Amino acid sequence: MNILFDEKQLRRLIANLKILTGLPANILDPEGRDINLFRGHPPFCRAINDLPEGHERCVNCDMWKIRSYTAEKGFQFYRCHLGICEAVMPLYDSKNPLAYLAVGCYLDDSPIQEQWERTRSLLNWWPDGPDALKDDFFRFRQCSSEEIQAYTETLEALSAYIRLKGMILSTEQTDTQRLERYLDEHYMEKLSLASISKEMHIGRTKLCAIAKELSEGETLSWLIARRRIEAAKRLLLQSNMPISAVAEEVGISDYNYFSKVFRSITGTTPSAYRKKVRG
Repeated sequence: MNILFDEKQLRRLIANLKILTGLPANILDPEGRDINLFRGHPPFCRAINDLPEGHERCVNCDMWKIRSYTAEKGFQFYRCHLGICEAVMPLYDSKNPLAYLAVGCYLDDSPIQEQWERTRSLLNWWPDGPDALKDDFFRFRQCSSEEIQAYTETLEALSAYIRLKGMILSTEQTDTQRLERYLDEHYMEKLSLASISKEMHIGRTKLCAIAKELSEGETLSWLIARRRIEAAKRLLLQSNMPISAVAEEVGISDYNYFSKVFRSITGTTPSAYRKKVRG
C-alpha cells in the first residue's frame, strides 16, 4: 500500500500546533518512520539526533512505539528510550492505519529531579557523560495530566479534520507515478539520487531505471532539471521577477548554470524566452 502525504498542509498544521501549545507533534508512516515534516525539536532531542548512535536509537524507538501500539483507540502513552514522555495514535482510512500522529517531547508533573535521574541512568553511552545534557533536559516543558488530556483529546478531534481534508491518502500508485509526484512537490529543493532514494524508499539502481523510463532514456538529473525549467518558464511568463530570482525560486542558485540548463532544454535563453512569449 502506497501512502500519499500532503506535506505542505501537514507541515503547516504541525507548525501551528507547536505555536499554540508549545509541544512538538509529528507524523510517522505505518512502519514508524519519520516523514520529516518537523524540524523544531527541543535542544535535548536535537543533541541526541545529531549523534549517529543517538539518531539510530530514536529511529528504533519510534518503530518500537508503532509495533507495540495496543490501545483500542486514541493515544497510547510512552516514555521513550531516554525516559521522555511521548504518545502516538493511528490515523485511519476506513479501516487501516495510514500513519501515526506522534506527540512529545515533554515531562509529566512528577518531580523533575526524579525524571532526570531516570534519564541520566539511560545515558551511559553519551560520549561527554550524561551531565553534559542536564541543562537541555531541564528545558523540557513539564505538563500536568490535565493539560496532556486536553491536548490529546483536541488532537483526536483534529485527526478527523486530517482525514476530511485528504492530507493522508492510500493509493496504489506505480513507482513511476510516485517519482513524478515527488519531483512536482520537491523540485525547488536540493535534490540528489541519494536523497530521493532515501525519501522514497526506492533503491538507487531501481530509481535510475524508473527515471530512464519516465524520461525516455534520460537520467534522473535531467528529469529534475526539466521539472525546474518547466516551473521557471511559468514564472518568466507570469511574473516580473528578475531572472536570478526565478533561478533561486526553482532550486538553482547559480545564475550562469541556470541559464545553461534553460538553454539546453528549451533551445533559448531565459531572457529571450520571456521576451518571445510576452510578445
